[in-house]
Order: sequence, then C-alpha cells, then structure tokens
Amino acid sequence: MTSNYTIDFQSKNHISTAQVGGKGANLAELTHIDEIQVPSGFCVTTEAYKTITEDCVELSNLLNELTDLKADDREKISAISLNIRNLIENQPIPQAITDEIAARLSKFDEYTAFAVRSSATAEDLPSASFAGQQDTYLNIIGTASVLKHVGKCWASLFTDRAVTYRIQNGFDHHKVRLAVVVQRMVFSQASGIMFTADPVSGNRKVLSIDAGFGLGEALVSGLVSADNYKVRNGEIIGKKISAKKLAIYALDNGGTQEEELETDQQNTQALADQQILQLADIGRKIEAHFGSPQDIEWCLADNQFYIVQSRAITTLYPIPQLNDHENHVYISVGYQQMMTDAMKPLGLSIWQLTAGRPMYEAGGRLFVDVAADLTQPAKTDILLNVLGKSDPFIKDALLAILERDDIIKQSPDNQTDETAKAPTMPNYKALLDDDPSIVTELISQKEAAIKALRHNIQSLTGLEVFDLIEADIQERKQLLTDPRNFAAVMTAMNAATWINDNLKEWLDETNPADALAQSVANNITSEMGLELLNVADVIRPYPEVMEYLKQTKDANFLDQLPQLKGGQETQKAIQNYLDKYGMRCVGEIDITRTRWSENPAILIPLILNNIKNFEPGAAAQKFEQGRHEALRKEQELLDRLRQLPDGAQKAEETRKMISLLRNFAGYREYPKYNIVNRYFIYKQALLKEAEQLVQAGIIDEVTDIYYLRFEELREVVRTQKVDHELINRRKEEHALNEKLTPPRVFTGDGEIITRKYNCEDLPAGALAGIGVSSGIIEGRARVILNIEEADLEDGDILVPPFTDPSWTPLFVAIKGLVTEVGGLMTHGAVIAREYGLPAVVSVENATKLIKDGQRICINGTDGYIEIAGQ
Repeated sequence: MTSNYTIDFQSKNHISTAQVGGKGANLAELTHIDEIQVPSGFCVTTEAYKTITEDCVELSNLLNELTDLKADDREKISAISLNIRNLIENQPIPQAITDEIAARLSKFDEYTAFAVRSSATAEDLPSASFAGQQDTYLNIIGTASVLKHVGKCWASLFTDRAVTYRIQNGFDHHKVRLAVVVQRMVFSQASGIMFTADPVSGNRKVLSIDAGFGLGEALVSGLVSADNYKVRNGEIIGKKISAKKLAIYALDNGGTQEEELETDQQNTQALADQQILQLADIGRKIEAHFGSPQDIEWCLADNQFYIVQSRAITTLYPIPQLNDHENHVYISVGYQQMMTDAMKPLGLSIWQLTAGRPMYEAGGRLFVDVAADLTQPAKTDILLNVLGKSDPFIKDALLAILERDDIIKQSPDNQTDETAKAPTMPNYKALLDDDPSIVTELISQKEAAIKALRHNIQSLTGLEVFDLIEADIQERKQLLTDPRNFAAVMTAMNAATWINDNLKEWLDETNPADALAQSVANNITSEMGLELLNVADVIRPYPEVMEYLKQTKDANFLDQLPQLKGGQETQKAIQNYLDKYGMRCVGEIDITRTRWSENPAILIPLILNNIKNFEPGAAAQKFEQGRHEALRKEQELLDRLRQLPDGAQKAEETRKMISLLRNFAGYREYPKYNIVNRYFIYKQALLKEAEQLVQAGIIDEVTDIYYLRFEELREVVRTQKVDHELINRRKEEHALNEKLTPPRVFTGDGEIITRKYNCEDLPAGALAGIGVSSGIIEGRARVILNIEEADLEDGDILVPPFTDPSWTPLFVAIKGLVTEVGGLMTHGAVIAREYGLPAVVSVENATKLIKDGQRICINGTDGYIEIAGQ
C-alpha cells in the first residue's frame, strides 16, 4: 500500500523520524534486527497530524500564546493546553485518513487488540528523551475505537507536562508534530524496562533490568516496585526482588485493570535466571545495532520476549573515545580548575596544547587518565597526597577504586623500581630554602616572557600567528621544567600541613595555618580584589559618574566617561586595572570566554558594591589588618610553644615553617595568572585572523572560530575554506554539553565513582562539606549564580556553585564562603584564608539547598553549614 498517512513498521523504504516520530522510527528499525521480535503494526504519519492541524487558525493563535510563556507559568500553560487538546480531539478526521487506517486494520482479525501510542518528532532523540510526555492507550479493540484513540494521541502532544518539557528544552511548539503507533497488543505475563548501561553508575558494561508481572504500565506509572537484575559479561551480578503487590492486565473487551497478586507470587522473581540472561543478550544486540546504550521496553508472552521500544539513554555522561579496550580512570580537570562548565572546541584544544600531560575530551570537558599511575605505588602516593590537598572527594574516589579488584591492580613487583624512579617525578614533599627571592625571580622570569610574546605577535599574520603560539606554548613548558615552580607551590602547602599537624598535637590548635596565611606577599589574585577597592576610591567623590555607572550596561561605557565630571579620572583608574587584570573572567581556562577587557561592564556591579560597602582606604586597611592578625597569631603560638618541654626547639621549627608559609603561599595563584595572561594574547591574535576570515566571506562571524579546534582553524586560515556544517554541528553539541554535569572521577566503562567525604558528629540538619578556612560566622546567604548579578552588603555569606579568580573582587565584601566545588588548595580556599574568611567547600547542591536571603552559620573549622530554623 502506497500511502501518505500510514506506514507499516516493516516497510523496506527508509522510515524517518520526520514521518513517524522517534518511537515509530525506532520501532521500524528494530524490525530489521535478526532474532528481535517486534509486535506487528503500523504508524499513522505526521502528515496526518499536519492535515488536521495546519489550516486551523484557532490552533495557530493558541500556539502563539504558548510560545510567549515560561515553564513556571503553570496556570496559563494548563488553560491553553486544555483548549488545544479539546480543539484537536473535536476535529473530524478526514475520510482519506480514516480509510487508510481502516485498510491497515483490516489485515488483522476484528477482535485483535492494539496498543495506540504517541510518537512525537522531538521524542526519543539522542539529545533528549520525551518518554512519558504523550499518552499511550492499551488494549484498544475495533476500528472506531482505534480512530478515537488516534485523536486522543494527537491531542496529548499538548498535555501540560509535554508543553512544559518542550519549553524547558527549547523546542518550538509549531514545529513539533505527532505520529501515532498502532501496534498489536502483547498480553504479557511479565514486562519491564532494560538499560544496556547502568543508569545510576553509568557503567556501560553493566546491564540493568527492571521487571514486574503483567503489563509494563504498572512499572511506568509507579504503581509497583520492580525487581532489578544486574548483568555483566553474561553473568548475573546482582538481584533485588521487590514485593510486587499489583499488576495491570488486559480485559477481554478492551481496556485494562489493576489486579492484586496472590501473596506467594508477590515476592517471586518475575524472570527466571535463564530468562534474565536471554533478555540481556537481546539488549546487547539492540545496543550494537544502534551503536549506543539503549533504554528498552520489553514484554514476555508465552515464553517469547517482544521488544516494544528502544531509545538512546540520554542521561549518561559521555566517555572519551579511545576504543582501545584498556582500563581507564579519568579525573576531571574542571574540578581542579574551578570551572566545570562545558568548553568550546577552541578552548579545549588550546588547553590540551598547554597541558603537561594528555587530556581527553568528554561532554565538552577535559579529563586526565590516571589508570597507569594507579598501578604504580610511588605515583599513586603522589596522586593521593596532591589530590587530597586539592579535592578530598577525588582522593576518596581513587581510594574506592584501589579497594576494588576489577579496575586497577597494583603490582608489588613495581614497588622497588618505582620507588627508585620517584625522584624524577615532581617532589610533592618539597620544602625550599626560605628565600623570598625565589618567588620574585620566578615571577620576573615569566613577566619577561609575557612581554616578549606581546611584542613579537603584534606584527604577525596568517600562519605565522599559529607558529608563534605553538612556539610560545613550548617555551612556557620549558620554563616549567624549573623544579622551583612546582616546589614553590608545594613548599607552602607542606608548611601549612606541618603547622596544622604539629600544633594540633602540641597545642590542640585546629588549622592555625589559616590565620597565619593572611595578607601574604605576591598573591596576584588577592591583590586583584584589593586593587578594585582602590578603583572605588577614585570614583566615590563623583556622584555623576556613580549615577552613570548604575544606569549603563554598555560594554563601551569607558568611551563615554570623559564627558562627565570625574570621568577622566575614572576612565584612567579602570583602564589601569584592566591593563593588569583585564584578561580575567569567569571560566577563564576557556580561551573563548569573554574577558573583562572585552566587556568592562562586567566590573561595574563589583565597583558599585565596593563604593556602597567600604570607606576610602579600605584596601590598605584590609591588607594591614590581615597582616597584623597573622603576626599576632604567630607570636601567640610561639609564646605558648616556648612553655612546653623542648619548647625552644619546637618554637624555632614552627617559626621557620611559618616563614616558609608566608614567603611562598602567594605564588600559588601566579601560574594560573600567567597562563590566562598568555591566553588573552593568543585570543586577540586569533580574533584578528577571524576578522580577516569574516571580511573574506569565509565565516559568518568572528565567534565561529570558537567551534574549531586550533589545528582546524590553522587549516581554515591556510586554505581559506571552512566546513559550515561542522561549525553548526559543534554549536548544537556545545548547547547539549552545557546541560551535562561532569563527574569528578569515572572509568573507561563510564562508571562514575563516588565516595562521600567523611564528616562525623555533625549537628542535626547540617550540610556537610570540607572546611578550608577556619572560623565560624553567621550571616545572610547570597546565592549567586552569575557574578554580574551580585548585590552584596557587609556581612553577607557568598554561596556560588564554584569560584575561580574572577570572583575574587567579591571576596572583599563578604564574611564567609560556601561553594559546591573545591578543596583545600583550590582558588576559593586560598583566597578565603588570605582574607581571613571562614569557608566551607564541596557542599553538594549548596545553591539549591540554601535559599537566597536565609540566615546561615558556616563552620569553616569543622566543615559544615547550619541553616536558621532547621
């Protein structure tokens, strides 16, 4: 039968999602897999839906009303959706459509029962799962009843949940169409859902089956708990047998009903072990056919498995595509760098070029594979010690991996060899000589290299730019071979650990290094926050300038300032600040992110906050106050130590460690500043090349280059040709990647490894985290997701998802810090200690559990937060 309105599943012609929706297209594909049983049936195509809706003016007007709504406009969504459903259901089905459906049904017995299921064109796509958004009707008998329920399915495209989901995911209501699957009903003795990858852990080698008695609707609707079976490599590795009190069965005359199961059946395994393994084999065949992990609906009737749906699992975090069948353990770079957002291809590739070891891409983020390190005890020791200081959650996940025997195997035979090799690796136990000139020399060396780069790249064009960038990256790596770079950072960390450990034992002092690290020298990031206070001092005497800043959001606002009284002074102060710090921004490890120099208006709210919250001279006062507090604490500790047995020796050892801490702690922030400085120079040069490509008509806009990797961009400049489809595809991929949440640690099988940080004896209701800067403070929580929306008052506690150096200017105006990401030596922790702010990091879902404006108390010493009223 040739038709516009219906298509048989087993049609030899290609069946597209545009014709039959996601569910229909996948069912048609399933029928072509050998040994996979799919109940026979057909699809009512989207052309039929188009025919009954396209000329309806009233429907078009209602869709326009929906387009203007947001997801939280629940009452309006509900009212408009109801009107649309009524309108579609009451539309008479044209005779041509009715005749085609009747002709398809005539091939079956008149008493054959069907499942009538919706299949939307935006459903069951690799990028989004619309499962359950439209309606399904079971055990439908007779042509008239089938036609009636086809209309109901069309209308269900506009259920409240379907409309809301499309709004949330940016799908156009006008463009989404609905097909209807009409499929012979299977009267199943058992049914359920099979995931060919574990949906909880993400492990691609573990297949998970949910099973219950009767029709699958009991499980889908949540009426009963399902059995769960786990299968790996053809073996059942786990079973959970649930009490299944109810099942849904088909009625003889159509429809379904709930039935209570006999007591002895309720705790019976829904599938026998042999059936579980048989079903798992079916799942692997389907997965291999589609080429990705699948969410499969199945049913069992007369000991035969039938597949009634398969769709891609859209919730799994992607795995780096190595395909070498080796074990891998991936650690997130983003959690180390305080930037867990997705990066664009140019940003990913340049960070990879800059990195000291291979980094692998997944979901728009970068990961380091440490599997080989974990097989070698000496390197494992380094990983656990360094990462333990940076992010205890990562350390705990690695310990969990080492406790298992299915991922990494450490060989005692490596111990002697690797211990001998250990001195060639970075010395994480380093303690340099107490010579402040080491830091001064390291900074001067890097500043000279930056100055040379800026000068040398100015006159270059075309491929010369790319060659110089590559050469500069190699030069920077050569500079990093100076062992003092890593040792300077580790000296401060190790001195702090020594102080905390020994003074806890000798004086019962908890984390005294936090107070001792305030207002140290050479901390480029904390200086950045204080210098913005000085900018506020310049502006404060000029009301006209302040009023202008409150009103403007223009990225070019600096150009307008000279027209105002005090404008020239303001322009000079801000420009001087940008000359030193303008390369910074939120997510600065991604070269494609907008820098402060590119949009100085980002700084306006921060400057206005400083004017509001501080008196003139606050920068020098805050620094001196911190330095005084550190020196006072040092003197107090040394005096107490001298009273102990061997007190003079203990005091002298402690004094030396305090000096090391204060002389080297500031350098911790400089390497990142140096990288970002270079990145901005690279970016400016590459954007000049992009402007040339736009003028030549090669690309549409300069930001198109962000979706090309560094080598791809070089090739475009060389050939003056570009793949526009590639750029558009990369833009779509980036939009999808932005919605993903990256894991800290996961394996090459996709298994996300988690292990909760141990934090005992918490008060009831407290939120656990990691205390990284000592002290207890109570105040108003300011939950801020975007730095430009910050409106702080003195005494506020800042609660963002994470902080990188660009957030530092806010630190001068707060009394405490809470973040969802971080560790002892990540940016926020370092600056919080320098500013003397109590801080707790790695508080899971902090920005959701803490409400903006709530009174909270943070304990930076013991690592928890209490919310007032809980």
